[in-house]
Amino acid sequence: MKKQDTFDTGRTAILWSGLILVLILLDQVAKHEALLHLKDHSSISLIPGVLELAYVENRGMAFGMLEGRQFLFVGMCVIFCIALIWIFVRIPKNRYYLPLLLTGAVLFGGAAGNFIDRLFRGYVVDFIYFSLIDFPVFNVADCYVVIGAVLLILLLFTKYRSDHFEFLDPRKD
Repeated sequence: MKKQDTFDTGRTAILWSGLILVLILLDQVAKHEALLHLKDHSSISLIPGVLELAYVENRGMAFGMLEGRQFLFVGMCVIFCIALIWIFVRIPKNRYYLPLLLTGAVLFGGAAGNFIDRLFRGYVVDFIYFSLIDFPVFNVADCYVVIGAVLLILLLFTKYRSDHFEFLDPRKD
């Protein structure tokens, strides 16, 4: 591998953390705006019959499942984020793994955005509603998680093979 293909670990950590913070900030600003302009108001139609902004307090998981189990969700999020940090520490810092690094940041940003809501509000603020298909109301952090998961699946099926993940084997220190 060429020298220029390898990234400085410290600089990569700062950039990865910065991307995560920007994603969280965008999510939290959007939720704050939803609280200010949508709570206790009727929905706002952006594309009539297709897309609306509608305030919902989601006290469950995806699509409101397991409502009222905030402790479980907080614990799962902490474990998920710790796992992403562990992977970040172990992953080779080079161009080949850059798509995985970015995907991990997007997933982390989504998980952390909803974690913040659960921790400080006791619920997640949702406000994006596709009325055309009556899809459950969601938020920006949910978009990050879905986009990150789709990207991860695509990368696993198109770019990486199982032997590309030897860095995850704790016996290979």
